[in-house]
Amino acid sequence: MSGIVFFGTERLGSVVDFYVERIGASVWLDQPDCTILQYENLLVGFCDREPADTDGIVTFVYDDREAVDELYDRLADVAVDEPHENDRYRIYQFFAEDPDGRSVEFQTFLHETDPVGET
Repeated sequence: MSGIVFFGTERLGSVVDFYVERIGASVWLDQPDCTILQYENLLVGFCDREPADTDGIVTFVYDDREAVDELYDRLADVAVDEPHENDRYRIYQFFAEDPDGRSVEFQTFLHETDPVGET
């Protein structure tokens, strides 16, 4: 089973460019007023709508701290904090904002997790 999370956006072109050019997602499907992006097993769609849906968080999960730090180096200009450990959730993370002001999280788990897609 797969799924897609959709968000309305007032800046479709800028938002798609942000996720493709700065984070490394690819366009999975381009529709008349919606673009669905893929980043590994994550599918997220952005549709031209008013107002923009900015509630919720789009989270990208990486294998290690170094990968999170690399993303921080690329996104420092839109980051809202620096990479840090979150003891409560046992993760290493930072947050940034996309062109709509939506929260985007970059994290790695500091403990073992089951592989995604396997039961």
